[in-house]
Amino acid sequence: MNDKYIYLDNASSSKMDESVLEEMKTYFFDVYAVATSDFGYSLGVEAREALESSREIIASSLGASAKEFIFTSGSAESNNMALKGVADALGDKKGKHIIISKIEDFPVLNSAKYLEKQGFEVTYLDVDEYGIVDPKDLKAKITPETILVSIQHANQEIGTIQDIEAIGKVCKEKKVLFHTDATHTFTRVPLDVKKVHVDLISVSAHTIHGPNGVGGIYIRKGTPIKKWLDGGFQEFNMRGGVENVAGAVGFAKAVELVTDEENKRLQNIRDHLIDRILAEVPQTVLNGHRSKRIPQNANITFEYVEGESITLHLDMRGFAVSTGSSCFSRTLEASHVILAATGDSERAHGSIRFTFGRFNTIEDADSVADAIGNVVENLRKISPLGMK
Repeated sequence: MNDKYIYLDNASSSKMDESVLEEMKTYFFDVYAVATSDFGYSLGVEAREALESSREIIASSLGASAKEFIFTSGSAESNNMALKGVADALGDKKGKHIIISKIEDFPVLNSAKYLEKQGFEVTYLDVDEYGIVDPKDLKAKITPETILVSIQHANQEIGTIQDIEAIGKVCKEKKVLFHTDATHTFTRVPLDVKKVHVDLISVSAHTIHGPNGVGGIYIRKGTPIKKWLDGGFQEFNMRGGVENVAGAVGFAKAVELVTDEENKRLQNIRDHLIDRILAEVPQTVLNGHRSKRIPQNANITFEYVEGESITLHLDMRGFAVSTGSSCFSRTLEASHVILAATGDSERAHGSIRFTFGRFNTIEDADSVADAIGNVVENLRKISPLGMK
């Protein structure tokens, strides 16, 4: 194993920046009270002020008002809240039809499946070979019963960025609510609600070197949605439960730390790895769009080898990568994303995702490129799939 363990699975979760932790410490040990109203005791008021200041920072990064941003436990909760909250608000009033893409992440996919069991009709949109939704196809699938379209900003596995501006225009024209899961684009790809018509946006801290267990949802003012997690009257009475003040503070700090310069650096590392692997390792193919992709993602299929085997062998050499999305590490199922895009189960099984973060370098890309060439060569020699 390498002396330095190289972590290249930042889409699953990223290492917390030390300055984020420093910002949070006060709200663990000093200002630890529940964020009470302005009529509460001083420690609670101080916690409330920190919560609201953090809300303002995160909302502003989306071009939104602070009152339009709700803190949650992460993007999974945010996605559940978007689909189930809108369904509860509009299902009996307008209709019970929802549209999502076939390559959404599991919180959206499984929320949609849940709603199907409650009597809703769900249309699953096809994608092209790069994982892109056709806005014309979306427009054709919208009916008078459609209440919500949920299309991710960028895919969690192959990194393809959707044209949510065009999708938003279709939804606005058809007077249908539009939700996007921006977990993997937030602060990495520009997204301004003043410029793009979108009604709900899910975001999370864990992919941008913030704390795990905190995220949020932007809800455009006037959007019909019902509270789905009962408890107290927190978060403008949209979510029950004591606020995670330390998490919110850490989330806000993480947002402030991301820069355009960093995103360009990640893109350079990504492109360097893609170029090396495609040039040096035979029988490889890039998954997702070459240019319309988030700066931190590279997803490559190595033909005639199982992705699980590559992952295990790279781990023994000191590298952390994933096969498909992070959720597939416990199963042998093929990636639903690559299957939807290509229809090729072998391509799906042989895929490896590399996702970079703040603490990765160009040397990390070179190291894993050197290692994977050897790993794949050795695995192909014993592969039952055969090498053409």
